[in-house]
Amino acid sequence: MKQAIFEITENRPLTKNVFLMRLSGDTSDITASGQFVNLKLDGLFLRRPISVCDSEDGVLTLIYKVVGRGTELMSKMRPGEKIDILTGLGNGYNLDKSGDAPLLVGGGVGVPPLYRLAKELCAMGKDVTVILGFNTKDEVFYEAEFAALGAKVLVATVDGSYGTKGFVTDAMKGLSYTYFYSCGPEPMLKALYRASESDGEMSFEERMGCGFGACMGCSCKTVTGNKRICKEGPVLAKEDIIW
Repeated sequence: MKQAIFEITENRPLTKNVFLMRLSGDTSDITASGQFVNLKLDGLFLRRPISVCDSEDGVLTLIYKVVGRGTELMSKMRPGEKIDILTGLGNGYNLDKSGDAPLLVGGGVGVPPLYRLAKELCAMGKDVTVILGFNTKDEVFYEAEFAALGAKVLVATVDGSYGTKGFVTDAMKGLSYTYFYSCGPEPMLKALYRASESDGEMSFEERMGCGFGACMGCSCKTVTGNKRICKEGPVLAKEDIIW
């Protein structure tokens, strides 16, 4: 974990309430896809954990949804403003298990951490398929960005306004893959757990206190005992999870 000051270079909406923020700073402690950062925002006691969408050459990309006071404050910040950020938090995805044809499944704001993962897997020559799940067409983001990496991209919307009608599990039907990686709301992860016969890894979205394992506020049960989402997670292996 490293504490550093980052400067905002870009902060713009991707959809009505989903924003992309780019910052410049020391990204050297962000070493794995699936890790997150913790932002200190003026006037708020607790830091705000945000998944890393991408990090490269001192540029940090975050995609966040405005759902509360903290993310609302973030949405109003402008280029040139600075943020105190803890980086290098959490354990990421294990690329060694991917096999030749990995499947990446993201729902809503669970999509961003899969972008860096897809970039790494495509660079390794893997045959990557990505499924992005949203409620409606107006919420879809980053479809073109994943495709530009060389991944095959499928989109599912609950109302059927774009792509496959239904859930990510509906878009999965008939697909052949060697391993899966996922991130999204718990109901989506539960459905994926039941629908997939393959091994895989799931990244959990969880409210956090400290963000680095001291407060035990985000612990969950696994087959090997309680694990902290912020420390041993947010990525957990499918076979370790107890629903």
